[in-house]
Amino acid sequence: MTDGERPNLLFIMSDDHAAHAISAYGSRINQTPHLDRIAANGMRFDAAFCTNSICSPSRASILTGTYNHVNGVTTLDTTLDNTLWTFPQALQEAGYVTGLIGKWHLGHGPGADPAGFDFWRVLPGQGHYTNPVMLEEGGTVVERAGYVTDLITEDCIDFIDEHGDRPFALFCHHKAAHRHWEPAARHFTAFDDTDIPEPETFWDDLEGRAEVIKAVKMHMMDLDPITDLKALVPEGLTREEEIEWRYQRYIKDYLRVVAAMDEGIGRLLDKLEADGLSDNTIVVYTSDQGFFLGDHGWFDKRLMYEESLAMPLLIQYPAQVKAGSTCDDIVVNVDFGPTLLDLMGVEIPDDVQGRSFAPLLDGERPEDWPESMYYRYWMHRDGEHNTPAHYGVRTKTHKLICYYNDPLDQLGANGPTDPIEWELFDLVNDPLELRNVIEDPGYATVRGELEAELAWLQAEVGDEPYPGAEL
Repeated sequence: MTDGERPNLLFIMSDDHAAHAISAYGSRINQTPHLDRIAANGMRFDAAFCTNSICSPSRASILTGTYNHVNGVTTLDTTLDNTLWTFPQALQEAGYVTGLIGKWHLGHGPGADPAGFDFWRVLPGQGHYTNPVMLEEGGTVVERAGYVTDLITEDCIDFIDEHGDRPFALFCHHKAAHRHWEPAARHFTAFDDTDIPEPETFWDDLEGRAEVIKAVKMHMMDLDPITDLKALVPEGLTREEEIEWRYQRYIKDYLRVVAAMDEGIGRLLDKLEADGLSDNTIVVYTSDQGFFLGDHGWFDKRLMYEESLAMPLLIQYPAQVKAGSTCDDIVVNVDFGPTLLDLMGVEIPDDVQGRSFAPLLDGERPEDWPESMYYRYWMHRDGEHNTPAHYGVRTKTHKLICYYNDPLDQLGANGPTDPIEWELFDLVNDPLELRNVIEDPGYATVRGELEAELAWLQAEVGDEPYPGAEL
């Protein structure tokens, strides 16, 4: 491709933004008009999944196109070796000017700072919502005044101003909607006069689920009144009333920080249109994973349940993607990099584990497209959330999860080792994942087929099954 033919890339990634908090996905609780613009002008993916539902590992898989046992970023306490191949590095070597602005969360210092970017300005760790400190190449510390979402947006607009006359790849990584949720001043009172609907599974008692799932610390009562809810619990509430009160406090701040991000995305889309770049720019919106918005009574992510596993994925590219289209074929985060390289005319290395789904963007489904995906969460009993180590397989109709419950000496994972447990869900008849049918004789055949599929997937990606974890 010549420079004039090469598409630009605007890759927007948020943190912990669930698909069911986007109106283009039919959200019951939120309106996101600017994210909806990307969906209206491009394709909405309805079966996009992460391979490990936690920030650093998912980001590493997106950048490297490999699973976490390959890239080494298995937990929040592991960093990305910046000598590893990444798709932004491939774009840079192919002549693109590359920029990263916002959240990095893959380590800092020699061997861990962002690589493959001509310019980067990132938050250290999680960073702050208000008056954040940011880091640049060489260890330069930049003190910023303002609201982090707005600052990231403005820096991205400046990058386009400076580099929009040549092929660019800009990575806009928002902090929102990560805990602890601190809205911009203009959104402090948003939703004050509204009761946000509780999800259908809000009062799920987890009957029949694995014991380690019942023990996770992600319930409304686990939210901190001061740092999370920013208010003392009113006196005289029953337990049920307090849970409802906590949900309203939590979910409104969550939606408020999303509102600022949606506004910023609108500004970026307007910038591309004003500069005549929209037709030749691939716009991607995703999050590093999903998030529980009161679903099953939980907040946070980590688990292989749908609300955590599913990633929003919206792609706008007028040259190739039909406006208002949708796709329900399974794609995973390791596929993102190969797909973008394919669209941008850059060679994909043989050792990348992900696969380009560019044909899906054309409305064509290859005959050998995967019918299942593999997931693994390594951070056993992390201390705060008490989530178990597990792996599993999801097909279009079923999900099999093995809680092998062993820290395996991973950084950030803790003991003790717990007994192995299994869950099986029929996603057709039980899409809300309320009934674990692992012991149901009627599912014996399905169970065997899924166990075989899980073993095949582990062999395919080169991951080791846990010793003794057989049904």
